[in-house]
Amino acid sequence: MRNHSVVSEFILLGLSADPQIQALLFVLLFVIYILTLMGNLMLLLVIRVDSQLHNPMYFFLGQLSFLDLCHSSVTVPKLLENLLSEKKTISVEGCMAQAFFVFATGGTESCLLAVMACDRCVAISSPLLYGQMMNRKLCMGLVWGSWGLAFTDALINIPVAVNLDFCEAQDSHHFSCELPSLYPLSCSDVSASFTALLCSSLLHFFGNFLLIFFSYVCIFFTILSISSTEGRSKAFSTCSSHLTSVSFFYGSGLLRYLMPNSGSTQEFICSLQDSVISPMLNPLICSLKNKEVKAAVRKMLRKLVVAQR
Repeated sequence: MRNHSVVSEFILLGLSADPQIQALLFVLLFVIYILTLMGNLMLLLVIRVDSQLHNPMYFFLGQLSFLDLCHSSVTVPKLLENLLSEKKTISVEGCMAQAFFVFATGGTESCLLAVMACDRCVAISSPLLYGQMMNRKLCMGLVWGSWGLAFTDALINIPVAVNLDFCEAQDSHHFSCELPSLYPLSCSDVSASFTALLCSSLLHFFGNFLLIFFSYVCIFFTILSISSTEGRSKAFSTCSSHLTSVSFFYGSGLLRYLMPNSGSTQEFICSLQDSVISPMLNPLICSLKNKEVKAAVRKMLRKLVVAQR
């Protein structure tokens, strides 16, 4: 028998201990969360309603919007609750569940961004065969495969973490539960869990990153072979929003997991970027940089105005 008291809950110290700053953060993050819900739901609705957007690129874009809704909703509601609460606690089981869904949705987004890069590569390098190659059956299979691979990854990592013992140290210098932030709270050997996390990260996230990298190498050489400036510009414009989303995802993700778990300001910024800011920005980036989406949004708004009259 080990001579320690096992804890049943963690205290998420969050972003600030100052009540006034907490109130300001609650208002700011609540507005961001509402904008995230509205932006992604609107994009999903526009893609669903407008027949001109019924192609693989927008199908994957709709899946990314749905995923952003899920990823943001895993952490933000609990964060908002803690900003108004004095206790700021979460049960160990609840913390593990949150860590599972953070891992699963983040892993799915990594796979989906890789799938979208391959889709753009096929569309630009083989435009005549694009419709035949990227058929609906293949697109559905790629989406389900992304979800399946990410959930399998989470099912490998989280059960290993569940076997960790947590004792005495309850205070987590974070606003959500992620595996790296739980290791300092454990009084047992974390090497097995850390090794599983490291191996899965190398295989999953860096594997997807390499797939994205080589897809864009192919896209780059294809664009160079296009003779007209207009053709090059059009080909590049179809990739710019995806490249921005990839930069946000991998930039914040790599910095978050490579930083020591010290509760520093930079670490909080990277975590907020990943779980709060990016899900809000993705639909804006896709809308502002895509003429077809902007045209579809204007068409839907006009129909709503006419219907109200």
